[in-house]
Amino acid sequence: MISLQQKVTISKEVLSQEVDEESVLLDMKSESYFGLDEVGTRIWQLLKNGSDLQNVFEILLAEYEVGEDELKKDLQEYIAQLVDAGLISLHPVGL
Repeated sequence: MISLQQKVTISKEVLSQEVDEESVLLDMKSESYFGLDEVGTRIWQLLKNGSDLQNVFEILLAEYEVGEDELKKDLQEYIAQLVDAGLISLHPVGL
């Protein structure tokens, strides 16, 4: 289970481009493209700004009409997908 008490590092192999309110990611290592919807793009923006997962959670909770439990579950699943795809890595906060 992914803890919100972690910080994210985006792979140096990932290029991103925003188009309107969506994004396209290119993983240069695997040569794979990933499309992000509006919410995925917002999460990516927050991760690029160096926010830890707790901060991302709190910002999303303020910006979207969603319950805490649902948001936490969805955010953890989304982050797990990014980790599995090799787009990001997780580290304890403070390191």
